[in-house]
Amino acid sequence: MAERKPIESWLTDMDGVLIHEGTPIPGADAFIKRLRDSGKPFLVLTNNSIYTPRDLQARLSRMGLHVPVENIWTSALATAKFLDAQRPGGTAYVIGEAGLTTALHDIGYILTDHEPDYVVLGETRTYSFEAMTKAVRLINAGARFICTNPDETGPSTEGPLPATGAVAALITKATGKKPYFAGKPNPLMMRTGLNAIGAHSETSAMIGDRMDTDVLAGLEAGMQTFLVLTGLTSVADTEKFPYRPTRTVDSIADLVDLV
Repeated sequence: MAERKPIESWLTDMDGVLIHEGTPIPGADAFIKRLRDSGKPFLVLTNNSIYTPRDLQARLSRMGLHVPVENIWTSALATAKFLDAQRPGGTAYVIGEAGLTTALHDIGYILTDHEPDYVVLGETRTYSFEAMTKAVRLINAGARFICTNPDETGPSTEGPLPATGAVAALITKATGKKPYFAGKPNPLMMRTGLNAIGAHSETSAMIGDRMDTDVLAGLEAGMQTFLVLTGLTSVADTEKFPYRPTRTVDSIADLVDLV
């Protein structure tokens, strides 16, 4: 086996790796501090498109995790980057929150329900039947269907919530059109993130708590992958997949000394 190159940059998922249900996971603060002190490029990633990087920075800061805005990468930013490359200055009908609408405004997109180039579906806590019906009709009229991420459920204190992937399935059923997902496990999200910090996949690592998104995306982007067991995946779960992480650890605390 070819010897792996030293890790010069790090990408880490947020929920399940750094925080869990609004509480920092032990070792997360030490890991972020070590990253910042090292000067190595890094990104904190999330498939959640609800919040802007500034929102997330404030949320993490309140928990004692001090991450600069430029080191936060969301599926909304990856979606905007993709659309800007595909059709600069285009138009979109958006179902989502400020994280997504701000990212699209920042690349010069016009948000409209009049013959848009794209229907863009993101995360929101208030999916409306009216908005979904409009999305179906616009897609049937020729708009291209884009989704920020394929996650079918999201966490809440009361239990799982339907998420973007579940709503996308409803729209697909009504239109016969499948969306293009920009977020994990699409390696596009990792590659655009790496480009944003000037990093290279062969000297980068991805840390995550899910085999089907984090590890798969890192693997397909050509990075080393670390699975932590503080989120949704157990050691037994890893045996269900035809691929493996580079290494499995109990938590982010076990990776501090690798930075």
